[in-house]
Order: sequence, then structure tokens, then C-alpha cells
Amino acid sequence: MSALTSSAAISAPAELDGRAVRVPGRRIAELLLVRLALFAVFQAVIAGLLAVGGTADPWAASAAWWPLTATAANLVNLGLLARYLRLDGSSIASLYRVRRETLGRDILTTLGIVAIAAPLAALPNIGLAAWLFGDPQVALDLFVQPLPMWAAIAGLVLFPITTALAELPTYYGYVQPHLARLTRSAWLIVLLPALVHAFQHAALPLIFDTEFIMWRALMFLPFALLLSIALRWRPRVLPYLLVVHFALDLQAVLMVVAAS
Repeated sequence: MSALTSSAAISAPAELDGRAVRVPGRRIAELLLVRLALFAVFQAVIAGLLAVGGTADPWAASAAWWPLTATAANLVNLGLLARYLRLDGSSIASLYRVRRETLGRDILTTLGIVAIAAPLAALPNIGLAAWLFGDPQVALDLFVQPLPMWAAIAGLVLFPITTALAELPTYYGYVQPHLARLTRSAWLIVLLPALVHAFQHAALPLIFDTEFIMWRALMFLPFALLLSIALRWRPRVLPYLLVVHFALDLQAVLMVVAAS
């Protein structure tokens, strides 16, 4: 990672309307790390507010608020992503643009990716939880906790939308293609965004329990690797995968609403 952060010496050339745009490695490093850091920061903010309100164990209680923690992180992430794209001479809208000339093929490609991705998203989740906790329900109970209904509804509306707009575009719409211009290592181009994408979940929510951190950090690793490979191979399907991502996140926050 230190090689990426030496932005004064290293930059990735991007092509924009035939012109080379120098993208500092610092931007790539920041976008790789910003989500994990923001999850922890905003959970700390919520814990502070709960402490002021008299909650006995504010950090433990703050874990339940992860849909709103993530929403706040997503909004900051989107602002940073939009800023860097403007500096590149582009816009964030370019990451969501659908190519009409390949619409049918791209939808079929997305359906094929989803068919492979569905078990990769579900099975490691359950298998890791069973291995680490003995019972997957133990992990789920730590992750899904009741919230005040207003907060649960706000999370239901805001969390899946903002996550869909921010997460995959950050790792695979910005970081991965710029990383590809910075290095010729195919392994690094695929592995680095996928590893950080998977590991960021360890801080959402951040519960200081070794088994829980391992579960959250590793549960999406096969899924993230598949997305990284697929989007490196066919980057134009990113907008369609955002819809799939929205559906997965909606399902997760619906469990919070049901528990509330």
C-alpha cells in the first residue's frame, strides 16, 4: 500500500477524450480505505450520541445502527468519488451510464454473473458463521438488532440506495481501472479491490469480537472476488450489478425492520 500512497512520484494515466489524465496513487489509496474508516468513524459518532443520552454501553448499542452508519459513510464516499471524477474531467454519472447498443448482451451477462454469485454470497456467510459460532443464528443476532422504528425505516430507504451508488462504483468503477493503469499485475488489479471490498465489512458494524470480525471480513470474499473478475472482464455491466447489489442490501435491512 505504501507504493500507492507515494502520490508525488506515482500516478496512473487515464484516457479522457484522447488526453492523458494523471491520477495520483494517493486517490486510489484513499478510495480503497475510506469506507472502512468512515464506518468506524460514524459508529463512534453514534456511540457518542448514545453516551450523551445516557446509554449504559454506548459502543455495544451503536452496533445496531449500522444501516445509518453506512448511509452516512456512503454519502461522504459519494462526495469524494464525485470530486475525484471531476478532477479527472469526468463525472459520477458516467459510472451509472447504460450502453444501449449492448443492452441485451449486458443483461444476459449480468444474469449469468448473478447465477454464480448467489451461492457465493450466501454459502460462505452461513458456513463461516457455523464454523466460528457453532450456530449461524448467533452471528445473525449480533448483526441484526432492533432499532427505533423511525431509524429502521430511514435505513430501509437510504441504506440500499446509497450503498448501491457508492460501493461497487468506488472499488470497481474507479479504483480498479485506475489501478490497471498503474500496474501490469493482473493479480493485484483483481485482488486488491476485492480484498478491501470484502474486508470493509469488518467495521460494519464494528464489534470487538474476534469471531464476529472474522465472519464479517471473510463472508463476502468469494463474492467480491467474482465481482472483481467479472467487472475487470466486462466493466460495462457495472450499472446492472448495482441493481443486484441494491436488492441484496434491501434484503439485509429488511431484517432490521422486522426485528424492530
